[in-house]
Amino acid sequence: MTTRETTDGARAVAGLLLAAGGGRRLGGRPKALLPHRGRPLVEHAVRVLREGGCATVHVVLGAQAGDVRARASLPGCVLVDNPDWEQGMGSSLRAGLDSLAGTGARAALVSLVDQPGIGPEAVARVLAAYEGEESLASAAYDGVRGHPVLFGAAHWAGIAATAQGDRGARAYLEEHRRAIALVECGDVARPFDIDTEADLAHLE
Repeated sequence: MTTRETTDGARAVAGLLLAAGGGRRLGGRPKALLPHRGRPLVEHAVRVLREGGCATVHVVLGAQAGDVRARASLPGCVLVDNPDWEQGMGSSLRAGLDSLAGTGARAALVSLVDQPGIGPEAVARVLAAYEGEESLASAAYDGVRGHPVLFGAAHWAGIAATAQGDRGARAYLEEHRRAIALVECGDVARPFDIDTEADLAHLE
């Protein structure tokens, strides 16, 4: 891929960070505000998207959104409030994709705030799989699909129609699995989630 193609792809693909979770199994601590390297975890996740090549980043907030806005430094980000965040990740994905409508973005690169083991290298690899609005690409770990995931704009309506509960885009991706470009990232990232108290050991 040429430098110009890489630049054009970065402009056409918006980073979409899902950061609305309330951390139910973490005593109700919003995941966006968990401390990581001395700052809220959401700041780290935004930095990963930017360093991976996303020039534009939309961040979907939910649990204690006001506190996140007050405590996290997110300059240049488009902050999207999801009032239905308690319904699960599907509602945040719908809110995020809706926020991209009319922006000129031709694809969304979706990442989750609670996966600090996934860094810029994985983002850059998935971003490089962008070819146009029909693109579907996903990071893979030992061949198993994971995040980040790239959705061309031609797929947004179908994803929004099927994104329910905590399954997010799984149903749509399963239906279109043959069209997904799997991008192996197991050598540069670890796809663990911060879901429980024990998982907090992964944070610094």
